[in-house]
Amino acid sequence: MIGESAPQRDSAGEPRLHFGGSAQTERQMWTDLNAWMHMQALQWEPAGARLLAELGDGQERRALDLGCGPLGWLRLLSSWVGPAGKVVGTEGTEDTAEPARLTVRSEGLNNVSVVVDDVFDSWLPSSSFDLVHARFLLAPLGRHEEQLATYRRLVKPGGWLVLEEPDLGAWRYNPDAPATQRLWDLTLQFVARVGRDASVGRQLYGMLRRHSEKPELRAHVLALPPGHVYRTVPLVSAATLRKAFIEEIGEEELDSLFARSEEELRDPERWCTSFVLVQAFARLP
Repeated sequence: MIGESAPQRDSAGEPRLHFGGSAQTERQMWTDLNAWMHMQALQWEPAGARLLAELGDGQERRALDLGCGPLGWLRLLSSWVGPAGKVVGTEGTEDTAEPARLTVRSEGLNNVSVVVDDVFDSWLPSSSFDLVHARFLLAPLGRHEEQLATYRRLVKPGGWLVLEEPDLGAWRYNPDAPATQRLWDLTLQFVARVGRDASVGRQLYGMLRRHSEKPELRAHVLALPPGHVYRTVPLVSAATLRKAFIEEIGEEELDSLFARSEEELRDPERWCTSFVLVQAFARLP
């Protein structure tokens, strides 16, 4: 599972479903995946650190990490803005904000706070941040224009908007892992059927081009060695969609795919390349 943020809520307080499952199932899924999302954020921290270094000195500035999950960019932005700066992370519910607050407390990030906010109905004041960052929110939520309107509104004139989204084309096992690839293909087909673009990273330049004359792009791929837990992205993603896959291919075939995938991923020689993390960033007028 790529997403890092908890689901946004509707006006009745129920989660807006990312992939069409039941509200209870999604609630449980996101609770269980806190550790996974923390691990995922760690994998991409070096890429984030390199981008912030390009942007220059952030001391005393205000930065926002939308849908931060349990870690996100909170630690990176805390260092970038320095002791006199301010970082705000957002999550969709109090339950999912608490793991991020635990990170803040345990790491002594005294310039960071975590608040509950809905990207589709944000209470955060306009033009209040020098940098707004959002990672893996466009792909699962799929309401790109509404999301970008919120992001744009929150950035101060002359501030930075930084987007990070996947391009899944690079994900490949070496040697091939047919059962794991089959689970991955099923997941991508399902995501497409419910109207999401799992490779929305390919669109980021065009999205930012509508708001800035000179957006910039960076791309990063991880080489995941044998035994690395992040190689299990297809298995974890498929597990969250088990009910849908049973309806599509039957429980017996699905269980066989899971068993064979687990065996493939135990292979001490099997490594893989990750999806491409596409970074698009621009200074907004």
